Amino acid sequence: MARRGTRLLLTAALLLLGVSGAAAEDAQVNTIQDIFQHLRTCWKPPPPSKARPIDITVVVSFNRAGNILGHPRITYESAEASDNDRLQYRVAVMEALQRCTPMPFTDAMAGAAAGRPFAIQFRNRKTSPPTQERRA
Repeated sequence: MARRGTRLLLTAALLLLGVSGAAAEDAQVNTIQDIFQHLRTCWKPPPPSKARPIDITVVVSFNRAGNILGHPRITYESAEASDNDRLQYRVAVMEALQRCTPMPFTDAMAGAAAGRPFAIQFRNRKTSPPTQERRA
């Protein structure tokens, strides 16, 4: 009986996750902030075994249909990045853009965003280790 309850809970949790994931994918992009949030859902940085964490910025424009207009342009990469780091992160950025386009713009946002350049930062810095608290 306990197994059946556990399975039922697990099934309900998976269904709930599936519904929330589908809702996030179907969400319309209605603001500039939504553009950045939508792109964040598509971002998958290279694993640490392939490249050290770096920051990278790409400038990209979209047409009214949400497709990329022209060619995305890398405008910033962390100074300490090696050639391999840069290559791995450039590939990851382009893959994120491919996963996220066409951008699901609302009609109003499609008109506002069409042709405008957006500088999108992809940040993947390691967080600093927690500091030791000193006790008096």
